[in-house]
Amino acid sequence: MPSSDLRAKARARAMASLRNITPEEDAAITRAAEEDADNPPIKDMAGFQPVRRGRKPGTGGVKKLTTLRLDPDVIAHFRATGEGWQSRINAALRKVAGL
Repeated sequence: MPSSDLRAKARARAMASLRNITPEEDAAITRAAEEDADNPPIKDMAGFQPVRRGRKPGTGGVKKLTTLRLDPDVIAHFRATGEGWQSRINAALRKVAGL
């Protein structure tokens, strides 16, 4: 059985069990979660920033996926600069190309 079928069946079972929860059970689960000191609500976490994925709106057109072979030391140099290293490679290539 393909994994997508297994995932769909598991989701259906989980949704069915959610429909069977009584308001009292839901309140008890919520209360227990709120009282768990090791698992604070996200809004209470100091400095929490949600993860933003994908391109930033308004930064230009859609980029084209391609395969490019680069030397390991070049990749290591850009990766060492942290998140966004692929965009920095793109910027460096645009600069060299005069774009």
